[in-house]
Amino acid sequence: MIRETFPVGPLQCNCTILGDESTHEAIVVDPGDNIPQIVALLKKHALTVKQILVTHAHIDHIAGAQQLKRLTGAPILYNQKDLPLVAMMDVQAGWLGIPTPEVAPPDADLVHGLPVRVGEIEGEIIHTPGHTQGSSCLYLPKESLLLAGDTLFAGSVGRTDLPGGDTRALIKSIHDRLLPLPDQTLVIPGHGKTTSIEVERATNPFLQDI
Repeated sequence: MIRETFPVGPLQCNCTILGDESTHEAIVVDPGDNIPQIVALLKKHALTVKQILVTHAHIDHIAGAQQLKRLTGAPILYNQKDLPLVAMMDVQAGWLGIPTPEVAPPDADLVHGLPVRVGEIEGEIIHTPGHTQGSSCLYLPKESLLLAGDTLFAGSVGRTDLPGGDTRALIKSIHDRLLPLPDQTLVIPGHGKTTSIEVERATNPFLQDI
């Protein structure tokens, strides 16, 4: 599998490209900005985007999705419970002092358990409400890989003080749906460095009393 993970935008959101080496089909996760960079990496690996996944509808994760869709024709998927955040994209842009990006309802809903497949890459969606109501992760069991969005970070968890946030729901999501994953699962969070389920279960200070 081809994997490129790199920070984009003013808040350095981790965008990830996952590509199948045989079919050259790809998924782009959280194209929040820097679309020319994303397109350049797709061309470097001769990849064709089949799906655009957005882990949640905060501006730093979704802002470039419509632009990438126009360039590739690929559908955008995110959980429809985040539509209220899409409706207030102008407010989100105001928080950062940037222009309001073009956004739209998803082409398909990222419901819990939804299978995701391009080429030989197989994964499933894990709905993890808390950071937002629609927050979702992409888990690839064969690759021992979790794209966690802003639900789980190295040594931390997603903030819950923005609209749609719920601390109790966040901790429950992590406890019930992420910590049971295999120890060796590599976690790519929405921002910052990678970690593993084993490390976070053992050392994350936000998860020690649950």
